[in-house]
Amino acid sequence: MGEKAHLVLNVPAISCMHCKMAIEGAVDRLEGVDDVQVDVQAKSVDVIYDDGRVSREEIEAAIQDEGYEVAGAHVFAG
Repeated sequence: MGEKAHLVLNVPAISCMHCKMAIEGAVDRLEGVDDVQVDVQAKSVDVIYDDGRVSREEIEAAIQDEGYEVAGAHVFAG
């Protein structure tokens, strides 16, 4: 097991509740994700995860697989 990590991704294409549900569902299915919250107004995805079980790249790939481009990220120190 790794450390708990906190990641906020900028996803400009988020525009509605469908976007929120699609992204939260895709990221939440990943092994090691503890919490995911999409803020439609801020166009951001806030993720708490175990960095020993899932990587930032895997989280971004899950979002991109749903059709949303990740435009930037901020990783908070554990």
